[in-house]
Amino acid sequence: MGRIDIYTILVLTAINLATVSIALPLIMGRDISHAARMAQGSLIFQTLGWVFIIASDQWNGHWLDPVLSTCSMASASLANYLMFLALQDWLGARPLRRTLLLLTVLMPVGYALSFSNYPVRVGFANFVFAAQLLVVARAALWPDRSKRGATLPWRALITLCYSAVALVTVGRGILGGFYPELYPNFQASHPVNVVAQLTANVALVLTAVAVLVAWREEADARLREQAYTDGLTGLLNRHGWNERAPILFDQARRHRTALALIMLDLDHFKRINDTRGHEVGDQVLRLFSDVLLYHRRSGDLAARVGGEEFALLLPYTDRVGAIQIEQRLRVSLHDACELHPSLNVDYSSGLAMLNANDASLTAFMVRADTALYRAKHEGRGRLVVVG
Repeated sequence: MGRIDIYTILVLTAINLATVSIALPLIMGRDISHAARMAQGSLIFQTLGWVFIIASDQWNGHWLDPVLSTCSMASASLANYLMFLALQDWLGARPLRRTLLLLTVLMPVGYALSFSNYPVRVGFANFVFAAQLLVVARAALWPDRSKRGATLPWRALITLCYSAVALVTVGRGILGGFYPELYPNFQASHPVNVVAQLTANVALVLTAVAVLVAWREEADARLREQAYTDGLTGLLNRHGWNERAPILFDQARRHRTALALIMLDLDHFKRINDTRGHEVGDQVLRLFSDVLLYHRRSGDLAARVGGEEFALLLPYTDRVGAIQIEQRLRVSLHDACELHPSLNVDYSSGLAMLNANDASLTAFMVRADTALYRAKHEGRGRLVVVG
C-alpha cells in the first residue's frame, strides 16, 4: 500500500470519530449521567488525538510537529482515562485507576522529552499507550460492582476493542523502537502499521456502539428505579415494596433466619395538612424519610406504602435488635424536630417478628399493621410488638 492509503485511513478514522462525537450528544440528550458524559468526552479526545497526529505529519520537520504530536499523545491518553472513569461510574470501583492516571500524565511528558530520539519516542509512546488500553480493557471486564447488573456483551465488546488495539500498538512500538527503518513515520506502509490503522478504525466505531448500549442500559435502569421510588421522599414506593420485599421474605422463610417488620404511621398527619397546608405536610414527610433513610442499614428495606404510612423490613434482625432500631429512629426524629420546630411530628409503630404462621408477606404485614393500630388506639407515639 502507498502513502495515500494510510493517509486515507487516518482521515476516515478522524471523520468517523468526529461524526460519532457529534451524534452521541444529540442521541443521548442533555439529561445524562456523569458516566455518559465521561464516555462522550473520551470519544471527543480520541477525535482530537487523531486530528493532532494528522496535522503533525503535515508539519513534519517544522517546530509545530513536536507540539502537535505531544498534543495528540495527551489527547489519546486523556481519552483512555475518561473511558475508565465512565466504566467506573457504570460498573463500580475498577482496579489500577492510579496506575492509569500515572500513565496518562507520563505519556505526554515522556513523549516530549524523548522527541529528538525517534526510536525511543515511538517505542515509549506505543508501549505506554498499549498499557493504558489494557488497563481500560481489564476495567470493562472486571466483575460488575454496581447495583444495576450491567450486561456482559457491551463490556466484552469494549474489552475486545481495546485489547485488539493494544496488541497492534505493541507491534507498532516494536517496529518503531527496534526497526525504525521499517517504520520511519506514522504513515509508513508497513503491513503492521496498516493493520494497526484498520484495527483502530473499526475498534473506535465499535466502542461507540458499546457506549450507546451501556447508556441505554443505564437509562432503562434509571427508569425502573424511578418506577420503584417515591418521588417526594426518595424511599421505595408501594410498587417497589411489592417487588423487593417478597424476595427478602422468601429468603428468610427458606433459610429460617430472623426477619422483623416495623409499620410506622405519622401521628395526626391529616391535621397538619388541613391546618398548615400540604407544603408543610410534604416537608414533614421528607424530614421523617430522611431520618428513616439515615437509620436504614444496607440490607434493610424502607418504603412509603401509603400517604403517611411507612414500612421498614429488617433482615437478620431479632426482636431486641428491631426494638433498638425503632428506639434510635424515634430519638433521632425528636432531635430533628428540635432543629425544625415548625415540622414537629411523632409516629406510632407496630413491630412483628416472622414466625411459622406467616405464609405470605401479606399475612406478615397484617400482623404488623394490627400492632400499629393498637399503638394508635393506646394513645399514639409508641411502639407495640407482636410475635
